[in-house]
Amino acid sequence: MSSRALRRLKGEQRAQAALHVLKLTDEDDKDEDEQMKINTQTAHKQKKISNIFELIGEPDVDVCPSDEEPAEGINERQQGAPLEKDAVKYEKSNKKKKKKKAPADEKDNLGTGDNIDAILETLDRSKGLSHRSTDNSASEHRPVLYVEHRNLNPETELKRYFGARAVLGDQRLKQRQRQFHRCTWMTVYKDTWPRFSRPGISMSLVESKDGIQHFTFEHNRDYQQVQFKFFDAVESVDPNNIVVLLQLNPYHIDSLLQLSDVCRMQEDQETARDLIERALYSFECSFHPVFSLTSGMCRLDYRRPENRAFYLVLFKHVIFLEKRGCPRTALEYCKLILSLDPDNDPLCMLLLFDFLCLRCREYTTLIRLYEEWEVHRNLSQLPNFSFSVALSYYHLSQQEDISPVENQQLKEKSNVLLQNALIMFPGVLMPLLDLCTVQTDAAVSSHAFFGPSIQTGQPPALSELVSLYVGRCHSLWKEAGQMLWLEENVRKVLERVDKHDPYVEDCQNKRKQRYQSAPRNIHRHVLMSEIKAATTTLPLEVTTQPGMGFDPLPPMDSIVSYTRPERQNTGASNESTLSLFFRSLLPNFNLQRPEDRQEVARAGHELNQEVNRLMVAMRDMLANIQFREPQWEDNHDRDEEEWD
Repeated sequence: MSSRALRRLKGEQRAQAALHVLKLTDEDDKDEDEQMKINTQTAHKQKKISNIFELIGEPDVDVCPSDEEPAEGINERQQGAPLEKDAVKYEKSNKKKKKKKAPADEKDNLGTGDNIDAILETLDRSKGLSHRSTDNSASEHRPVLYVEHRNLNPETELKRYFGARAVLGDQRLKQRQRQFHRCTWMTVYKDTWPRFSRPGISMSLVESKDGIQHFTFEHNRDYQQVQFKFFDAVESVDPNNIVVLLQLNPYHIDSLLQLSDVCRMQEDQETARDLIERALYSFECSFHPVFSLTSGMCRLDYRRPENRAFYLVLFKHVIFLEKRGCPRTALEYCKLILSLDPDNDPLCMLLLFDFLCLRCREYTTLIRLYEEWEVHRNLSQLPNFSFSVALSYYHLSQQEDISPVENQQLKEKSNVLLQNALIMFPGVLMPLLDLCTVQTDAAVSSHAFFGPSIQTGQPPALSELVSLYVGRCHSLWKEAGQMLWLEENVRKVLERVDKHDPYVEDCQNKRKQRYQSAPRNIHRHVLMSEIKAATTTLPLEVTTQPGMGFDPLPPMDSIVSYTRPERQNTGASNESTLSLFFRSLLPNFNLQRPEDRQEVARAGHELNQEVNRLMVAMRDMLANIQFREPQWEDNHDRDEEEWD
């Protein structure tokens, strides 16, 4: 039974006990004549009483209970919570039903009332701990990539930091005047946005196998035509063309993505973030009824161009949330992206997962993912997980609500993991200390294990991963306690190296054999992260490829559902001067659209003749222009230097 039901049962039992006491007092008053004469009016009132709570409100009634328990119950009711609501409930429940119980039954009820008091006391004592225990047990049974709807809204996290009044501001006053729109989880419709209409995107269920549902986005014909116009606007290398396209189609996804990158480059972060939120709203309004954000069983194939836009919008939204100071919300979206394709991880969100966990202090989530995925994903081979998991154990050991034994175990675990990470990835230490503005010890900087030869001799893929981790997570190591902990373990690592620990040689062989070339999803993640230290380590085959913000490094095995119609481009010999002039301004300009080459040549010849005639006419006009000198009248009073 719930605590509310127990309290209600307790109140009913005490009320019945008090009524029994009143009944006993009435019988005593009838036997005693002298008491009847003195308290005639009082006894008359007691006979009319049908509820104990009416007696509490009567100051003239004098009742002397024979048992201590009912009296204590009445005093508690007088000093405790308000009694009017309970009195009304008790009257309504007893209007139709009248129960008569023996005194023995009343004594049994009093005994059960004591048990109810004990139960209520235990509930009140364990009330604070119950919520924490239920939350922990629920989180343990949930999947590690479980997404909560309430954590997808950044206002939830901002309210936790600053309060609802500071976050909402004047929005409460405008709620009555606002228009009602579709309820969404990821974003909320803003009044500054254009009126929403179906942009032509829909989601369909491809297949359902082994409890996993595969979905895909689809574009109708109208949206495909807008997509072709968008490609023309991108090839024109003029952002104004994209702006014009968005004015006509305000919820076109790729246009919102590309224009958001342009605004971000112009340091207009607010507009860039607003465009990404508008794209998210457009996607969420086109979800399939069965598609779920929180189940973790819905998949989207990144090889389809229609699905890529959803991945990219979510990734950019994560970056904006982290910069805005909402790492908990960003972590929830990172889980969402991972759950859409956990096997392939097309955007390599594992390189960002640890950073967000440390930012929002979700240490147990990071450790749990590491323990569950280490077997089949080898997360220890990523520098970010090797160092971040060790740092998570260190933070857990610094908590005050743990026992000394557990504290010692966590500290030893963090030391072992950090030493293994330093031995496996020695090229992380010196760049990390440089960005943290820490002057290294001479014994460390002069040692060959952490020297410059380690950084220059590591494979290119490893250099890319190390630069990405150091450039992103160096701010997490700037605390004094962490630096002392790092210094202590660095000295232990040097001792193990000098003693020729076999683990050191094993890690050296792994570095030589692995990390020769990084997969395409890691390159894509580095490009989208825009960390300068990491982008400089990208190979030439990636940097020389023409990349667009709406589709960076598309997969080699893309599944194309529709193609852009080819334009018939003619050679330079058949093009006129005017056509070449317009083509220099607009690369997609094609004035000649005949079907046959003969018609193309004939049309170009006629256009050349027209241009030649126009040139001849302009030449004749310029030749016939005559300039006449102005005739000045003789005026001796005119100042000669007036026109100088």
